[in-house]
Amino acid sequence: MTDGTVYVIDDDMGVRDSLIMLLDAAGMSAVAHADAESFLARVESHRAEPGCIVADVRMPGMGGLRLLRHLQDKGFEMPVVVITGHADVPMAVQALKEGAADFIEKPFDDELFLRSVRCALDHGRRAYLERCRRADIQSRFVTLTPREREVMMLVVQGLPNKAAAVELGISVRTVEIHRARVMEKMAADSLSALVRMALDLADMNTGLLPVPA
Repeated sequence: MTDGTVYVIDDDMGVRDSLIMLLDAAGMSAVAHADAESFLARVESHRAEPGCIVADVRMPGMGGLRLLRHLQDKGFEMPVVVITGHADVPMAVQALKEGAADFIEKPFDDELFLRSVRCALDHGRRAYLERCRRADIQSRFVTLTPREREVMMLVVQGLPNKAAAVELGISVRTVEIHRARVMEKMAADSLSALVRMALDLADMNTGLLPVPA
């Protein structure tokens, strides 16, 4: 997997072209958008890969700050680097407070810009891998039968097999069989690993599993 794509969003064609050339010369994959709306039109396809966003804070239509807020509202975790003119520093500071990865004043030093983008790409790649990890946990969890889910819930809550059997009205041997299947299907090599997966499922607000007691 590559480090990801840099999405440059700026209404100034000269700025877009110069940034694309700079990123390309630095060995980074970059895609240009003239406005936030055209980027958002493809946002779901962008979500499927790692990367970061470089957006001008002031653009016709949706500016960089509104874009940042919109992406956060949609749960889009790709880091955003805000680029700004001198007069826009207060707005850029606000963007940073609201979760922007960085903001850079125009005109900016090429190396400063590239360092900021590399850092954002690194964060974006780690966020992407974390999303993949959690999606894998969820995809494995949905393969469990209803009974296996019940057993998993009781196991991660700390109930021994005998107590789980009493709770479910089944034999201890049946609990053991279900437990073994849960461990296999979830690819959990230990109870602690299974508990961490349960916590991840609860944290994802999927409604699939309550938080372990």
